Amino acid sequence: MTRIFDFRFWNFDCLAIMLAIGALGASWRIAEPGWKYEFPRDHHAHRDFKTEWWYFTGNLFDADGHRFGYELTFFRQGIRPAVERDPNASRFIVDDLKFAHFAITDIAGQKFNFEQKMSRGAFGEAGFDDGNRLAWIDSWSLIEKGDDIFELTASGKAGALRLTLRPTKPPIVHGENGVSVKAAGGASASHYYSIPRLETSGELNLSGVAHAVRGESWFDREWSSSQLGEGQVGWDWLCLQWEDGAELMLYRIRLEKGGSDASSSGTWIAPDGTATHLRASDFQMTPIGFWKSKTSNAPYPIGWRIALPGQRLEFTIKAALEDQELKLGPLTYWEGAIDASGTRDGKPVKGRGYLELTGYGGRLSDAMRETR
Repeated sequence: MTRIFDFRFWNFDCLAIMLAIGALGASWRIAEPGWKYEFPRDHHAHRDFKTEWWYFTGNLFDADGHRFGYELTFFRQGIRPAVERDPNASRFIVDDLKFAHFAITDIAGQKFNFEQKMSRGAFGEAGFDDGNRLAWIDSWSLIEKGDDIFELTASGKAGALRLTLRPTKPPIVHGENGVSVKAAGGASASHYYSIPRLETSGELNLSGVAHAVRGESWFDREWSSSQLGEGQVGWDWLCLQWEDGAELMLYRIRLEKGGSDASSSGTWIAPDGTATHLRASDFQMTPIGFWKSKTSNAPYPIGWRIALPGQRLEFTIKAALEDQELKLGPLTYWEGAIDASGTRDGKPVKGRGYLELTGYGGRLSDAMRETR
């Protein structure tokens, strides 16, 4: 591209053109078995892969017991693989597009605010891997301070936060043999790990009121060069932190003709940190409650009954607030704080976490094509 754009005024049509041109002839590495995870190396960008994200969610409380949920996610969408880049090229030639989503759920106030940022980062206003800054766009930043301690900063119409996150468990790798398979055939896969529990403290500001907050966060890290497979329309994903010290991640990939893909999977993390890979046959997810958005008319299943027979666990989840929908141009999805309660080994258990529902406001693959 020889024309200079001000990214602040780009729409998704401009974005689609740029990404389509950049994808021509591009050769991207795919996620394959045998990846050897190393930390903190894998907290940093993987520019041989087309897509990656740094995803944080959490449930926080102030001194009065008021609860808040938050999401802050940084995305890198590659245009040119690292092997095709010219370090002497003009700064206006875009190698990666930078995105970020930021949302705060005020559960006591029954309010949900969200926003996004996009940037080409030509003048350093956005990027990845600048010293201990892993990702940033303007004033939104993710900083790694050593020993897997992170600092998150964001401010805007959704509110403002500055948080310090300290892991209480080590990173957990999802999938098998270093790869998380998303569809049959091998190409639809990712490298995927989480730090499932991080002690979180800092300040959250809403409507000009500052709240000192404490709670727990979840960090998801994923990179790949593929998206949904043939016949897949979206996914239902959740993470949970149980009060007994266990954690759970599940995702169900939905099919165009109904039902879920056999590649759906998850990870059970015992209180001692032992991780167990869960195949699609190891759990059942049944929607039991819906909320219909007045903005997109999408019917989201925000209540679920879930069973893990191997862990002798049965529970239900419900949304802490019904309206936690993010409508961002052609991409619309539900992402919000949830509560869980049930039994494990016949004993009551409770937990909190986050639920992500995609593809209900239209085929996710269509939305992703529009943003590519």
